[in-house]
Amino acid sequence: MELHLFDKQVYTNRRQVLKQNIANDGLILLLGNEDSSMNYKDNCYLFRQDSSFLYYFGLDVPSLAGIIDTETGDEVIFGNELTIDDIVWTGTLPTVNEMAGMVGVSQTKPYDQIIHYVHKALIAGRKVHILPPYRPENKIKLAEWFNASLDDVRDYISVKLTKAVISQRVIKTPLEIAEMEKAVSISVDMMLNVIKYTRPGIKEYELVAKAHETAIANNSRLGYPAIITTHGQTLHTHYYGNTLQEGRMVLSDIGAENEMHYGGDLTRTFPVGKSFTNRQKELYEIVLNSMDHAIDMLKPGVRYKDIHLAACQKLAEGLKQVNLMKGDPEEAVAAGAHAMFFQCGLGHMLGMDTHDMEDLGEPLVGYTDTLKKETQLFGLKSLRLGRELEAGFVLTVEPGIYIIPELIDRWQAEKKFTDFINYDVLNTYRDFGGIRIEDNFLVTDTGYHLLGKYLPKSLKEIEDLKA
Repeated sequence: MELHLFDKQVYTNRRQVLKQNIANDGLILLLGNEDSSMNYKDNCYLFRQDSSFLYYFGLDVPSLAGIIDTETGDEVIFGNELTIDDIVWTGTLPTVNEMAGMVGVSQTKPYDQIIHYVHKALIAGRKVHILPPYRPENKIKLAEWFNASLDDVRDYISVKLTKAVISQRVIKTPLEIAEMEKAVSISVDMMLNVIKYTRPGIKEYELVAKAHETAIANNSRLGYPAIITTHGQTLHTHYYGNTLQEGRMVLSDIGAENEMHYGGDLTRTFPVGKSFTNRQKELYEIVLNSMDHAIDMLKPGVRYKDIHLAACQKLAEGLKQVNLMKGDPEEAVAAGAHAMFFQCGLGHMLGMDTHDMEDLGEPLVGYTDTLKKETQLFGLKSLRLGRELEAGFVLTVEPGIYIIPELIDRWQAEKKFTDFINYDVLNTYRDFGGIRIEDNFLVTDTGYHLLGKYLPKSLKEIEDLKA
C-alpha cells in the first residue's frame, strides 16, 4: 500500500501553527477513524480518514490517533503494529514508527496508551482539547477516556480547538489548491461522460456507473453519493431506478475525491434528448443569470449571505418575467417568497470535505460571532455559508429552481405569499422537476478563480454536447 503525502514539513508546520494557537493550554487529541463494519464484522465500508487528522498527521490508515502537547511540544502518534494475521489478509504497511517519521513525528505508542495520557492530564488539572466526534465508535472511546456518559462527551468539546482548526483549514494553501484543481478537473471529466452518455430509454443508475468509472480510472472516488436524477426537485435524492424519457431533464450533482482526499462538487442540468424544451430553456436561463450575477460578486470582504440574497433576487426577477412570480422582487425575497422555487443555500465551503469541515459545525465554519446562522427562515436556514469572504476560501456557487408539488400544495392551502406567487401558473409546472448549475471557486485577493477545467454551462454548449 502506498501512502500519498505532502512533504513532512507541511504537516510539521501545520501542527506548529496549531500549537501556537492553543499555546500552553494542555493536550490536543485528534482521533483518526476506524474501519466500520457494514453488515458483518469483516465486511467494511470504504475507509475514509478523518479530515482534520489528515490535515495535521497525513496518515490515511485506520485506527490511529495523535496527541499534541501544547506545553512541552511533544507529539505522539498512537497505533498498533500489524499482526501476522493482518499481513496475511491485507499485506504489509510501514510500521507505525516509520509512518510517523514520514509526517515529522518521532514518538509512537500502542493505541491503548492514549487513556494513560488523557488520565494523567486530567488528574493534573490540564485541559484535553477534542473536536466534535461524529463517529459513534470515537464517541464511545472518548466517553471511556473521560469517564463520562455518551451525552456528556459534548461538554468536553473544545470550542477553542475547533475555532483554531477552522482558522487554519479554511484558508487553502497553494499545495491544497493544486490538489483541488486536479479533483475538480476529474469531476469535469465525470460530468462530461455522464452528459454524453445520457439518452432516452436508459436508467439513471447507468449514468451513476459512468461517474464511478471515470473517477476510478483517475485513481479517485466519489466524494459523496451521486445525485443523478430526472426528479431534480428532490434536492438530495439517491434513488437511481427511473428510466430516462424524452422531454425530461437530468440533474447531475457529482464530484471526485482524489488520492489526497481533496474534492470537487459540480452540477449540471441537461436534457435527456438532444435539446431543452422552451419552458426548460426559460427557467435554465434564469438560473444561469442568477449564477453569473453571484459569481461577479465574489471577492474578499463581501458577505456570502449578501451574495445569496442577490442571487435570490435575480431568480425572482426572472421568475416574474415568466409570470411565475409577481410584485416587487426585492420585497418578495425579503418576505421569503422566492423559497417556493429556491429552498436551499447558494453554496458552501469546499476542501477535503464536500461541505468542508461540516463536522466542526456550520455556525463556526460558515458564520461568525457577529453573524449568526438563521435557523428558522425557509431558504436561509439551509445556507451553510454566510460569513465575509477572505482570500483563500474555496466555495461553491449553485443556484437553482425546484418545482416541488408538495410545497405548492402546502403553501397554496395556507394562502402563503399570494402577493408574490402566481399559483395558477405555477400549477401548470408541477411535473417540471428542477434545475441546478454549480461550479467551484477560489476567492483571490482581487476577486475569484474558477477551479478545474472549464465545464460547459450555457444552453448552446450543453445542447452541443448532446449533438
